[in-house]
Amino acid sequence: MAKDGTKNILLRLDPGLAERLQTVASVEGRSVSDVAREAIAALVDQRRQDAQFSQLLEQNLARHEESLRRLRGDD
Repeated sequence: MAKDGTKNILLRLDPGLAERLQTVASVEGRSVSDVAREAIAALVDQRRQDAQFSQLLEQNLARHEESLRRLRGDD
């Protein structure tokens, strides 16, 4: 983790999308990182309110719990 409490990640984008992102950032006078953070935060908030996503999350959790039980020999 960076000293400022943030985490660095590497994000690979299609060149066309990267160019459009740069354009948005430039027009708004913001950094590409700031625009990307805002977009990611909006996506995460959207998913948190999505019933279908919540259902998928529950299914994944149940599957992982079952895998953990098998690894422990709890079956």
